[in-house]
Amino acid sequence: MALLVQKFGGSSVGNVERIQAVAERIATSKDLGHDLVIVVSAMGQTTDELTALAKVISSNPPQREMDMLLATGEQVSISLLSMALHELGIPAISMTGAQVGIVTESAYGRARILDVRTERLQSLLSTGKVVVVAGFQGTSLSSVGTAEITTLGRGGSDTSAVAIAAALGADACEIYTDVPGVLTSDPRQVSDAQLMQEVSCDEMLELASLGASVLHPRAVEIARNFGVALVVRSSWSNEAGTKLTSKSKRPIGREGLELGRPVDGVELAEGQAVIALSHVPDQPGVAATLFENLSSDGVNVDLIIQSTHEGNSNDIAFTVAEADLAKAHSLCEGLLKTIGGQLSAEAGMSKLSISGAGIMGRPGIAASLFDTISRAGINLRLIATSEVKVSCVIDATLGSKALRAVSTAFELSDSQVRINPLVNGKGEPEVRGVALDQGQAQLSVRGVPNRPGTAAALCSAMAEAGISLDAIVQSERQHDDGSRDISFTLKRDEREQANKTLAPLLAQWPGANLEDGPAIARVSAVGAGMPATAGTAGRMFRALADAKINIAMIATSEIRTSCVVAEPDGVKALQSVHKGFGLGEEADHPVQSNS
Repeated sequence: MALLVQKFGGSSVGNVERIQAVAERIATSKDLGHDLVIVVSAMGQTTDELTALAKVISSNPPQREMDMLLATGEQVSISLLSMALHELGIPAISMTGAQVGIVTESAYGRARILDVRTERLQSLLSTGKVVVVAGFQGTSLSSVGTAEITTLGRGGSDTSAVAIAAALGADACEIYTDVPGVLTSDPRQVSDAQLMQEVSCDEMLELASLGASVLHPRAVEIARNFGVALVVRSSWSNEAGTKLTSKSKRPIGREGLELGRPVDGVELAEGQAVIALSHVPDQPGVAATLFENLSSDGVNVDLIIQSTHEGNSNDIAFTVAEADLAKAHSLCEGLLKTIGGQLSAEAGMSKLSISGAGIMGRPGIAASLFDTISRAGINLRLIATSEVKVSCVIDATLGSKALRAVSTAFELSDSQVRINPLVNGKGEPEVRGVALDQGQAQLSVRGVPNRPGTAAALCSAMAEAGISLDAIVQSERQHDDGSRDISFTLKRDEREQANKTLAPLLAQWPGANLEDGPAIARVSAVGAGMPATAGTAGRMFRALADAKINIAMIATSEIRTSCVVAEPDGVKALQSVHKGFGLGEEADHPVQSNS
């Protein structure tokens, strides 16, 4: 039959009765003739309990000892589950991450997987045994060559399972959890969230990075890169769940399963124009009206950014095809006559983008892109970022130069370079799911020099401090001295570190200052069909406007539109956007969790 890797989370093995139920499920799969590798998390809240014990002993325990401690949680689960399988007459053997051959980098607390040495696994499978593996852990070699236990961090059991599936070339990796699959939104906040039968790995990466907790982004990255057939299913039903799809199937290279090159393509879209509206009122409905008008008149918009400036005014900038510039300009003129503001437009632009799995989740990738472009003497006009793509708008006359520089910097082959690619997403849903991230903070660097290298310097400093930026927005508006503003979002608990990190840099830029934004939430719509569907952004902005929710910041990419709103409006914004795209029906769903 098939070689399957099945992962069961902490809630699925939370007590003896659940462990026995999981064993029954595994026995059914074994009776069907499948070869099985089972990956298990620690029982219930065991990891939290172990962490609490450590904190009683030490306020700052050594990370090595924490990994040694936390790795024991999964060992309890695998031994009990193996016992339960033996009671059912199923030959089973429990194995730690070290025993099964999971090799990681030398880092405690959040190690990445380099390799899974499958010889022992394959030998045991050939004897008919079910191999029960401890997720969340592996081993590394220390500087003196001794083996050290490491843990993988949040979502580590998912990551373990998908990595093993990739290394074995398994027919499928099934993630069993306490929800029916991947839902269109968080059912704790949206009562009518619906099950997705299918979602692409790129879409799932966006949703997972934005707060959808059913799968960790690292697990999705591995599935995407190596073509693992990944399914998310309920531990308590036989429903099909959600299938994740990937168009990629790389060979596992020397860099390792998780340390491979994060950038797998670069593209240049020519014939672009930039339109900027500045000093427009900071109030609900402005963006909605603008982009509804453009869509109704047949103007397809690509990148959109919005940032808030002093004086409670907004700047909105976006790109269109040069052929649509005159029509878009006329529509914007008509709107500004009503609401006030200033208008500028410029043709002769190109959009350069890099793509890959989790590129914004790895500090330094965006910085490397910006640095490469700046070293070529090219200034950035607009920046748009997402989990799978970073885009820059530049002068069209410099497009070929930028393309060569970027493809060289990221060591891309000719087959990974595309010029004027066709629009993707035809036939795909414009919005597959909606996510809310309430753990974000917004910072703005006001008055940065308008020259090549500014964005690179800012992002490099943050990367060196280990801080990952998400949305990055560079304003189109210039101050009287020609400087610009750059705003970004980051994890809220990294805000203080960001302030300290940027202080030396700001000291080099006379007139620049760092401005903390108000408490925010970020609501995002994700769908592979966005590039091929006009008006998607306008629909999202209208849903928020109808709910009387003001948008503080907009950042779009190819398959994602994100809006920053006031933190108290977060859940209402999520519900409004979900309803606005018709994603829900009256239904009851259990709580989504990452266990």
